[in-house]
Amino acid sequence: MNEPEPYIDTVLEQVVALVEADPRSGQSLLFYALFKTLDTEQGGHMYMLRKLRELSADNRRLAYGLMELMARESNRGAAWEDALARIDDAVRGRRYQ
Repeated sequence: MNEPEPYIDTVLEQVVALVEADPRSGQSLLFYALFKTLDTEQGGHMYMLRKLRELSADNRRLAYGLMELMARESNRGAAWEDALARIDDAVRGRRYQ
């Protein structure tokens, strides 16, 4: 497994912070879908790339960072699982009721 480059280290935390700040926003839900897709190896990481158009330019850079993590096989392990759990909680309203 390759070590992520330093700029990638912050991608998970940035995405989690964005989703936790407004879990019902369109941007957050797009990230949730991308994150879940990248977490599902058997699904072949199917994500409609045209959905990237709906992200702001800054958020597209974060999305590319998530894709880079997957390409480097860094979409496994404690940091990834913690980020996914936090995003799941936020989107499902477990921490924001």
